[in-house]
Formats: sequence, C-alpha cells, structure tokens
Amino acid sequence: MKVVVAEDDRTSSEFIRKGLNQQGHSVEAVFDGRDALTFCLYNSCDVLVLDRMMPGMDGLSVAKALRASGRTMPILFLTSMGDVDDRVEGLMAGGDDYLVKPFHFSELMARITVLARRPQTAEITTRLSLYDLELDLMDHTATRAGTRIELQAKEFAILALLMRNAGRIVTKTMLLEQVWDFNFDPQTTVVETHMSRLRAKIDKPFEVPLIHTTRNTGYSIHAPRQ
Repeated sequence: MKVVVAEDDRTSSEFIRKGLNQQGHSVEAVFDGRDALTFCLYNSCDVLVLDRMMPGMDGLSVAKALRASGRTMPILFLTSMGDVDDRVEGLMAGGDDYLVKPFHFSELMARITVLARRPQTAEITTRLSLYDLELDLMDHTATRAGTRIELQAKEFAILALLMRNAGRIVTKTMLLEQVWDFNFDPQTTVVETHMSRLRAKIDKPFEVPLIHTTRNTGYSIHAPRQ
C-alpha cells in the first residue's frame, strides 16, 4: 500500500512513516500543503493522511482542490482540531475519515487499512464538456466552439461548479461557500458581478446562451433544448 503523509510536524511525520514502513507499506512524506496537492495531482496513492494546519495551503483547501480535480483517493484528516464542527467541516471538504491527535498508531493503521479497502469507483475527471463548451480542469483552460476563452480564477471556479451540476440549479449560497469559501453578507453582489463577467465571455460572443438565471433561486447551465 502506498500512503502519502502530509504533515508539517517532522517528528510526527517520521513516527508515522516508520510505523507504516514496519508494516511493509510505502510512504511519501510531504511537509507543505501545496506540495501535497501537487504530488497527489500527478501521482497515485492508496490513502492520503492529511494534516489540517499546514504551511503553503491548509488541509481543507488541499482536499477541496483534489476533489474538484476529480481525484478519488481516500483522505484521512489527522489533526488536533477535534470539535464536532471541525470534523464536519473536514468531511464536507472531501475527507473520508477524521482522526484527532494525540492518537494511537494502531488506530491510525486500522483506519488507513479500512480506507484502502474501499473501492475507488469514480473515474478521474480532467475535462468537462457541455454542448460546444469544454473545460480542462488540469490546465485551467476553457474553449467554446474551438475558441479559447480567458477566464479569471473565480470565473473558472464558477463555471466548473456549474458544469459539474449541469441541468441543476446552483444557488448563490452554494457559489459563495464553494467558490469563495466564506460566508458573505447575504446582500453582497459579488456573485452577480462575476456571473455577469462570465456570461460576457461564455455566452455573449456566441449565438446560443448556455448560462441561465432562475429568479430568486440561482443559476444553471444546460445545452439548448431540442
């Protein structure tokens, strides 16, 4: 079994690495959130053990980015943040299990083993397509009818969320929570502003509009109805 351990405390990381090695498992240790994300995007593993508080990029952001890119490896959060709200937040970010420090290695090993047994049935998605619109999740590029469209980071994130939920309404609250990762004032117009810019790039230059508004509810993207 190949395990990635993303833990910035080198003493803890070495303790876990030695224990897993003694059980016959391969371990890749990383000490920075961005390094963890990069490694897991381009390499396979059976389980990712992920600390929540790390330099470069926190664990929640790493998990969300991996799930957004289609990576399906089991994620075990290993952290000192043990409140119920912390656990829920970790699981909602894409974690499969949550173990609070301090911990017994035997329990960590048991949880890793159970996670590794779970079948990873979901395929890795690196491209999204709808009608004549394509989104490359790895290169962060968008094209429509063969024309390259330059998108800002938030515009790309909004479009990806809409396309992952094609045909379904995405509410303003969902956009604020998943794209901005903050609880904004409900009166904010940040969503409307970015959606207007996105439409100007995705729909305005083309004959067929793909992004639609449902009044007082949210937004959706769908191909033209025949």
